[in-house]
Amino acid sequence: MDMANRISDETIEYVGILAKLELSDSEKEAAKADMEKMLDYIDTLNELDTSGIEPMSHVFQVSNVFREDVVTNGDNREEMLANAPQRKEDSFEVPRTIG
Repeated sequence: MDMANRISDETIEYVGILAKLELSDSEKEAAKADMEKMLDYIDTLNELDTSGIEPMSHVFQVSNVFREDVVTNGDNREEMLANAPQRKEDSFEVPRTIG
């Protein structure tokens, strides 16, 4: 294990406080070992030659899925209000709910 990737007990305590976790001594040791493994893996990844590789934020190509906001059904007010149990001018009339 690279000495640069040694996690101190103080770091584990601090992370526990930030995460609002109460860890037992064995859980702290396990978390410390896991964090050290993650840092070792990052070191391994940093050794890879990524020159010429375009950075990306997603594994798959992401394209804009939004569409133009265009009204397609027009003004069907009369058709919608035809089913109203009660109607007041061009609106649904409902019972008053606030006294």
